[in-house]
Amino acid sequence: MRTLITALSLAVVALVGSWGWARFGPHPDAGPAGVPGASMRVEGAAGAPDLERVIRVQVLNGTREGGIGTRVASFLREGGFHVIEVKNADRSDYFATLVVARRDDASAARAVARYLGSPPVILQTRAGNPADVTLVIGSDRSHVRIEP
Repeated sequence: MRTLITALSLAVVALVGSWGWARFGPHPDAGPAGVPGASMRVEGAAGAPDLERVIRVQVLNGTREGGIGTRVASFLREGGFHVIEVKNADRSDYFATLVVARRDDASAARAVARYLGSPPVILQTRAGNPADVTLVIGSDRSHVRIEP
């Protein structure tokens, strides 16, 4: 029982820390398009720059607002990301916007998050998923950059 309480306490601390960093942490310098993260420079697995990498993004609308997924997808395409799918999420009551890394290397997800204004990044690998990154749009989207 004590182990369970400790594990839950650590999870809560990690979530609060992640939220605090996303909300109050330093913001990256603006890229060449005047938008943070606009340079598509992504580090490869060995830490070397991988300038030819295409980042495939799946956009899921987790709100009740129609068309928001399409608007965000358009903004991502302007930033050089390859949007492979836009659809509604499994539910429409997501509060927080999340960037989900679908590969063991989360650098692609961090690039998407920087471009959108640094929403939290979560690592959740899934074998066979064609997307490198899944973006779940939540009702807090006013804190996320979705238009130039």
